[in-house]
Amino acid sequence: LAAPMAAAKQFWLMKSEPDAYSIDDLERDVTQPWDGIRNYQARNNMRAMNVGDMVLFYHSNAKPPGVVGVAKVCKTTYPDHTAWDPKSKYFDPKSPEDAPRWEMVDVEFVEKTPRMVSLEDLKADPDLEDMVVTQRSRLSVQPVSKEHFKHVLKLAGAKTKVR
Repeated sequence: LAAPMAAAKQFWLMKSEPDAYSIDDLERDVTQPWDGIRNYQARNNMRAMNVGDMVLFYHSNAKPPGVVGVAKVCKTTYPDHTAWDPKSKYFDPKSPEDAPRWEMVDVEFVEKTPRMVSLEDLKADPDLEDMVVTQRSRLSVQPVSKEHFKHVLKLAGAKTKVR
């Protein structure tokens, strides 16, 4: 019998407000659950993630917003327990424990990029014009093509290599 084929590596952009959780926080913590996602499209994107998928870490709601680092998925989706905690700002009384509505993944720090690639830089680059984040997307978890991912790493001066 042939071994099952491994899923092809996928690439993502995940947004976090730096005052809530920054690339520096992830560097300190090494791994972190990506909780609090309350958008179905973002949740479905996380459901499509596999261990080893690469992530552009994006500071949103910052001046300027932009890509500041690289992470990777180290644990696939599991129920987001913050939905069941009445003290959490992510509490959702409509999410039953026996059929969770919200999920999260764990991400692992890879690197802080030498240069931030701002949203303005991303939008100004003709090679990135069809990247989801440049299309006025507020989506907090979004797919990125391998080509776009590699291009952003180059712009950021990242050490991370993508094969």
